[in-house]
Amino acid sequence: FFWYKVNKTINIMAKKIKEEVLNLENILFKCRDILRQAKNSGSFFEKRDMMLTLVFLRFIGEKYEDGVIALRQRLIEEGLDPDNEEIIKAFFDDATFADGTFDLPKEARWSTIINTAAPQLNVALDTALRSIGETNPTLKGCFVEGTFTQRNLGANDMKKIIDEVNKISHKTFGEEKDLIGRVYEYFLKEFAVNATKEEGEFYTPHDVVQLIATVIEPFDGTLYDPCCGSGGMFIQSTDLVKAKQGDISCINVYGQEKEAATYRLAKMNLALRGISHNLGSESDSTFSNDLHKGVYFDYIMANPPFNLKGWYNENLKNDSRWTDYATPPESNANYAWILHMLSHLKPLSGVAGFLLANGALGDTDALEIRKKLIENDKVEAIIILPRELFITTDISVTFWILNQNKKGGKYHGRQLRNREHEILFMDLRQWNENPVKGEQKKKVQLITEQIQRVADTYHQWQSEGTDGKNFAEPELYRSVDIEEIKANNWTLVPSKYIEFIDHDLEIDYPKEMARIQQEMKELMQREKESQIMLAEAFKGIGYEIE
Repeated sequence: FFWYKVNKTINIMAKKIKEEVLNLENILFKCRDILRQAKNSGSFFEKRDMMLTLVFLRFIGEKYEDGVIALRQRLIEEGLDPDNEEIIKAFFDDATFADGTFDLPKEARWSTIINTAAPQLNVALDTALRSIGETNPTLKGCFVEGTFTQRNLGANDMKKIIDEVNKISHKTFGEEKDLIGRVYEYFLKEFAVNATKEEGEFYTPHDVVQLIATVIEPFDGTLYDPCCGSGGMFIQSTDLVKAKQGDISCINVYGQEKEAATYRLAKMNLALRGISHNLGSESDSTFSNDLHKGVYFDYIMANPPFNLKGWYNENLKNDSRWTDYATPPESNANYAWILHMLSHLKPLSGVAGFLLANGALGDTDALEIRKKLIENDKVEAIIILPRELFITTDISVTFWILNQNKKGGKYHGRQLRNREHEILFMDLRQWNENPVKGEQKKKVQLITEQIQRVADTYHQWQSEGTDGKNFAEPELYRSVDIEEIKANNWTLVPSKYIEFIDHDLEIDYPKEMARIQQEMKELMQREKESQIMLAEAFKGIGYEIE
């Protein structure tokens, strides 16, 4: 009884500790639960956008508070009194922060919002958004007028949500690479349960962005994403730039997003990070209204919607983006994305890294376009990724690299060789040994060492001194020339070119069968001995076992 009580007490304590652990998903689940039961909380998208706006206010408010603390400390170090009225007027009333932190009017500060009485919260939140838009031009257009007062959520419900959002702090969750993006991803994941692939939006996991950025190295110049979503691709790649060089001012980002709410979120997200950006003057379809027409970029990184349908209309029939190739199939937008991105790459030096569904590798509807892309030497590498990297889909996808210059020369401190009419193929589908814990469905990730191995392999293949004709490792990668691709009817499916070993041929079947038979014999002997021992035991207490 004593040990029963001890174990029960330990279990209760463990459960309590587990419940008290501050976890981003637990906080968001509580918010979602409050919104689910609340009146006037709106559609899924309205709930999501309300939450994202609140998280933005929390983050921008916390950055402001950190900026004020740092400014006070700097003034003290310089022998000035930060509490002096003249000093406050000179330094704090219209503060300028060296790291790009936004100066916030009093009504927009998180300290004001968190201390507002519940009945006044909806008005206070809209007042904060309006004043931020009016005092910070880069945030203009990020918010919908009357976001909270029009929804008019109950005072107690709004107060509960504000108290939960108050727990989300970059001090607590500083390990996250893109906190707003993680909140966005959470709501995408919840929606994806009932969404079709055409309806669902996609948030690119950090490890996948890290892979693309580590391989193509967008360390300076201009970076473009034609379907930028919440801006996560930009944020995570600039984090890598900081890690490598420490100066994100060396790169300017351009993007476009079709969904109005997501466009506003991207503007918020980029402004919060101090990233120079141009997302166009409005949200719109990249295909029907290219907001950056005629502009060429050093790098392109993208994760377009997989197999997007409904992208085509008659106005696109003779579009200049596919004049040199052919009109992409109406059935899905895969090759429309490829040709759109190619049209925006700098003609002599541009590099693009993007994801597509595997069907694009051998799609017969796009055979002529694919053939011409290969003949024109635009495709540099094809890398198939493991399944279940994404929360919103479990399919395996392909990482494509287009390069406008395969002739060689200097690139990021390396001397590149002439790679004309060669393509590097890699197959990473067996790299599924790193599961992500705590997810509702199976998800795997690429770890840093794996990402670096891919980048090292690609960079070695590019470099002077490498023999492209004999660059291969069975079951992982191989360099292939155009003649072999032509002989395979222009397919870009890596398994057509990479050597895969039939491990069944390595098995010594007579030896293996002898081992199995011996194990079975030993197992049966142990079972027989157990039966004898059991029979003896029961016989001792007056029972017989047949």
